[in-house]
Amino acid sequence: MSNKRGLLFIVSGPSGVGKSTLVNRVIARVPDLVYAVSYTTRPQRPTEVEGRDYYFVSRREFERMREAGELIEWAEVYGYLYGRSRVAIERELEAGRDVILSIDVQGAAAFRKLSLPLVSIFILPPSFDVLAERLRARKTDAWPSVEHRLNIAREEVWHYRDFDYVILNDRLEEALALLEAIILAERHRRERLEEDLRQVLHTFERSDRVEGS
Repeated sequence: MSNKRGLLFIVSGPSGVGKSTLVNRVIARVPDLVYAVSYTTRPQRPTEVEGRDYYFVSRREFERMREAGELIEWAEVYGYLYGRSRVAIERELEAGRDVILSIDVQGAAAFRKLSLPLVSIFILPPSFDVLAERLRARKTDAWPSVEHRLNIAREEVWHYRDFDYVILNDRLEEALALLEAIILAERHRRERLEEDLRQVLHTFERSDRVEGS
């Protein structure tokens, strides 16, 4: 049985591009893939579930966690604080389980500075107009907030160059298939399989006797 460390997959892109939808669906399709739930000071939306989508905390509690070093990274986005538990992520990785998370561009940059087995994936909308329509259709934010997110997206899309992979989220099922393929391909990199393959290759070592000869 392999004791290799798990991989951390970070999925990023502008607000409204479909990061959370893709991550939730790929977890349902790929075995041994767990989601790293983040803490946030943002108000809970009607469709969100505590502990599944986010851990909703006060700004004071978030700042306490940050000062205590309990967060592996944190960022302020649209006036709200977001961060992930250091202990929770490292525990999963040490146990050999792969972790995936949906994160903003700023948070992704913070993760790349850490010494973690990291694979980064950028989700790109097919066009600015499509992104705008998706944000309007969500009906979770007032127009000034949507407009603010779109203005930030104009800058964020250029960060695609900082990521290992880019997925164009035009058709959801196609984008989901690509995300799944990336995860499975990374799991099967030669350097990650060396320990497991050693047992197989040992059976091919030269011996004086071959069955049936």
